[in-house]
Amino acid sequence: MTHEDRFAKLNLVLPAAPKPVAVYRPVVVVQGLAYVSGHGPLRVDGTWIEGRVGADLNLDQGHAAARQTGLAILATLRAHLGSLNRVKRVVKLLGMVNAAPDFQDHPKVINGCSQLFAEVFGEADGIGARSAVGMGSLPGNIAVEIEGIFELT
Repeated sequence: MTHEDRFAKLNLVLPAAPKPVAVYRPVVVVQGLAYVSGHGPLRVDGTWIEGRVGADLNLDQGHAAARQTGLAILATLRAHLGSLNRVKRVVKLLGMVNAAPDFQDHPKVINGCSQLFAEVFGEADGIGARSAVGMGSLPGNIAVEIEGIFELT
């Protein structure tokens, strides 16, 4: 089963690929690797999931925000590459959580994105190396920001 087949079977809906909000490229491809700039939890209606996890949002809401961020990344990959089938595997993710000072479950939040990628790309290719860290704030008060590196076919 291809990545696009798995994606279709999951009945997922992608937001529009987000446009850069500053001076950067959403994706840069170098030597068979796609470097994806930081993405936030963009909904299909164009709004963002905002707030600090552990204060404004609970763990489950943070997890959902990370999953939505993963969908935004998939939208960018599909828009740039033409198909998710061009992705061979997830190499590395960096997940940043807009967290209250005493919040400590950053990895559980970023699992929302990692689990999505495992569903879409399969466990062998969808789970890569990862870091999950807490931040005092994120741009626009978004709940989560995630960047990634993907090996291409």
